[in-house]
Amino acid sequence: MRTILCNAPFELTQVQREAPTPGPGEVLIRIHRVGLCGTDYHIFAGRHPFLQYPRVMGHELGGEVVALGEGTTRALGQTVAINPYLACGHCVACRKGKPNACVNIRVLGVHSDGGMADLLVVPESAVFDAEGLSVDQAAMIEFLAIGAHAVSRVPKDGEGRMLVVGAGPIGIASALFARLDGFDVTLVDQRAQRLAFARDQLGLDGEVADEGLAERLSARTDGDGFDVVIDATGSLPAMRRSLDFVGHGGALLLVGVAPGDLSFADPEFHKREAVLIASRNALAKDFQRVIAAIRSGDVPTGKLHTHSVDADDLPQCLPALIEGADHVLKAIVAF
Repeated sequence: MRTILCNAPFELTQVQREAPTPGPGEVLIRIHRVGLCGTDYHIFAGRHPFLQYPRVMGHELGGEVVALGEGTTRALGQTVAINPYLACGHCVACRKGKPNACVNIRVLGVHSDGGMADLLVVPESAVFDAEGLSVDQAAMIEFLAIGAHAVSRVPKDGEGRMLVVGAGPIGIASALFARLDGFDVTLVDQRAQRLAFARDQLGLDGEVADEGLAERLSARTDGDGFDVVIDATGSLPAMRRSLDFVGHGGALLLVGVAPGDLSFADPEFHKREAVLIASRNALAKDFQRVIAAIRSGDVPTGKLHTHSVDADDLPQCLPALIEGADHVLKAIVAF
């Protein structure tokens, strides 16, 4: 089968591998679409802290069921999305109902080979029914679920002002589901092009992160600050600064992750009696919420999908997609 392999940083090649066979409790998926995200770009550039090469990338996956292992009940030909967070099922996090934070988690495309291949075997428990959705939409469910999960972590009463820092795919996903939950959402990003896209295509207002940002954000809240700030940048300096925009009694939620130590000025954190929250990956219920939102038309997937690439062309095209990040929101690879 055709497989796209990242042998080492900046080295992406197409190779042939033997097709896998599903074992008990597993299903064989023919991969039709793979969404590209920051994780894949970081793997390609050699900046992912948890990865060993060579690796088959790809964890935003849409495909169809083509073979069943013993004990499985999926319908052959069913359009599916895949939860790439494979949990152990018995650690402390799993016992608490938090498999997204599993101590022994294996993420497809990171800890084990992912879906940039014609065929992939996964546990049946990782498969979601995406019938009625296109394979492009199925491949977009995972990144949207991360945003939906982040918003589900927010202490809220269904209304309030929210600031989302970072207008990449996860920031946009968080903003869309926060708006569905009744928040008045403002975006912040260094890239004016991303904010223009969010405004013109998605109706999300925003501010450019420049020298006058603090004053403009203060004016938007009448000096009160935001009830919730979600940081989706993966940048330690941005995470530190995000606290400045949290109103007294508010919450700061970190969905972006970065290597290194994160520190705040304690007086600034303490005087707000702020709540600090981490959000990692997504739960099955978040995937289900996204699928329902796509089916109902509440999430404009056609506008989020900005670029398409054929799998055979990916080794040549990936550097250009990274270089054009200001204009690429969600690129999807077609197998």
